[in-house]
Amino acid sequence: MANDFIIETRGLTKEFNGFGAVCGVDLQVRQGQIHALIGPNGAGKTTCFNLLTKFLVPTRGRIFFKGDDITAARAAEVARRGVVRSFQMSAVFPHLTVLENVRIALQRKLGTTFHFWKREATLAALNPRALQLLDAVDLGAHASVAAIELPYGRKRALEIATTLAMEPELMLLDEPTQGMGHEDVDKVTALIKRASTGRTVLMVEHNMNVVATIADTITVLQHGRIIASGTYAEVSKNPLVIEAYMGTAEAELQGAQG
Repeated sequence: MANDFIIETRGLTKEFNGFGAVCGVDLQVRQGQIHALIGPNGAGKTTCFNLLTKFLVPTRGRIFFKGDDITAARAAEVARRGVVRSFQMSAVFPHLTVLENVRIALQRKLGTTFHFWKREATLAALNPRALQLLDAVDLGAHASVAAIELPYGRKRALEIATTLAMEPELMLLDEPTQGMGHEDVDKVTALIKRASTGRTVLMVEHNMNVVATIADTITVLQHGRIIASGTYAEVSKNPLVIEAYMGTAEAELQGAQG
């Protein structure tokens, strides 16, 4: 196994009542890259994420993280190893402040998340790091704002900050720009690029302009199988990929290339 692959799958398969959602996937993600997983709706992208983070158990196949076989590992163990994910829907505590959301993530990393008997003042030591993370995602000025009051794009930025608080080696982002307007998409794209410094990002993304802008490597899934992998220039010219992206998605694919 090549040492520069932070995560690798061999023959990864997930079946639901005989239906193959993921079928024999051999995925290789290089350390330090932004790697995009794309494909039409129903291609198996999120199922693949759920397998990598152990929210689902593979039917067959193996998963390796930094050379170690983690196929039988539980989700909590995989997270402790440094594989941390976000979800399609923003997952923040809406009635806590922006600062408190990040501080909870820092507590989780320290293993003190459920120490509810501690006085508020004892958590103040986490504030400098929490504010540093908020500054990194351009939310420092909103530290005292309740998360529910943030616009959608800033909620996603907060989610990335809480993900970063877990100090991931591999950060998995599931549709990070879903439902955003153009301005928010640009901001979150730049944020992901900054967040990738010193770590690896594997992202499921539908916006081809985002993929073309920041992805080092792209893997294309269709019907649960990999049909292409490489740079954007390579996969966007692949006949199988063009066929998979018929219609509007094909136009997006070609438009992003131009």
